[in-house]
Amino acid sequence: MLESVEAVLSTCKLSPLIDGLKVVQAEQRSNKIAVNCLSILQYYLISLAQSVNLSLLYMYSHISKVRVRYGETDQMGYCYYGNYAQYYEVGRVEALRDLGFSYKSLEESGIMLPVLEYSIKYLKPAYYDDEITIKTMIKEVPGARIRFEYELSNEKGELINVGTVILVFVLKETMRPCKAPQELIDHVQQCIEA
Repeated sequence: MLESVEAVLSTCKLSPLIDGLKVVQAEQRSNKIAVNCLSILQYYLISLAQSVNLSLLYMYSHISKVRVRYGETDQMGYCYYGNYAQYYEVGRVEALRDLGFSYKSLEESGIMLPVLEYSIKYLKPAYYDDEITIKTMIKEVPGARIRFEYELSNEKGELINVGTVILVFVLKETMRPCKAPQELIDHVQQCIEA
């Protein structure tokens, strides 16, 4: 049965779960209740893997970190809500840099990236001196637009907010939308398919 779970989960890039299942199975062979629980867990994992939209599992992601500075907090000690747009920008800039592009080089080549849409859902506050982990994801190959999705978490690993920013590639000379640079398209495509 473990082999069938492994086949499905490896297709979904969830194979690290298999390692954990093998350890549990090896350690608990003598305990019939634990083995039965493991079998039930395997069944649910197979069901989950078969029902998941597999295209969402193939994406590029990058991790950045920022620390909430004193000047970024409000009177309640919370990180001011408007600062999250800047944190998203940090994640976006570093993700592009990781792909081999910088905002500066894009602008020097005559391409601007204005924000078209910005949305955020606040789940928990961040506080002064918290280290925030910014997970920036690109789940689809850019065309004239590029969509970044974000998950921010605190030092405890708790998700504090999620958001999306969509930017448009614009020619600086005409201020008209254009296609993303082919090299960026190719890099994102390779990362998504990897």
